[in-house]
Amino acid sequence: MRKFSLELNVGIFFIVGILCLAYLSIKLGKLEIVGSKDTVIYATFSNIGGLKEGAEVQIAGVNIGRVKGITLDDYQAKVRLQISTAVPIQDDAIASIKTKGLVGEKFVEITPGGSDNVITNGGTLQETLPPFDIERAISKWVFGKASD
Repeated sequence: MRKFSLELNVGIFFIVGILCLAYLSIKLGKLEIVGSKDTVIYATFSNIGGLKEGAEVQIAGVNIGRVKGITLDDYQAKVRLQISTAVPIQDDAIASIKTKGLVGEKFVEITPGGSDNVITNGGTLQETLPPFDIERAISKWVFGKASD
């Protein structure tokens, strides 16, 4: 009877440990098991300059969502943004790609607009700004074509 009790306790401990590891993997990996109730909107950029899937989407420095996909559409980068439903995005908002620090990771910053119309699920941001290309700026400065 004592051996059975010990084996039962070890088995329960093992199962609880596996469940804790699964929970941590999901939380740290920012995975979603059940479908989320976030809004999906799209933004099309001429150049994404190293933006990756999973990058943050921010308004005023506050994280409101993530980049969920990047595809090529008619030689333009179409970025799928998953944004919290608690944050309405106006149809005249501007999406731009920024860098954290000098050589940090890229993220999408949304500058709110003044319109009363809100982008619905599956809608598209009309105004976008690609990231600043430091290599191009240095090249123009070095070769004297700063007027472009």
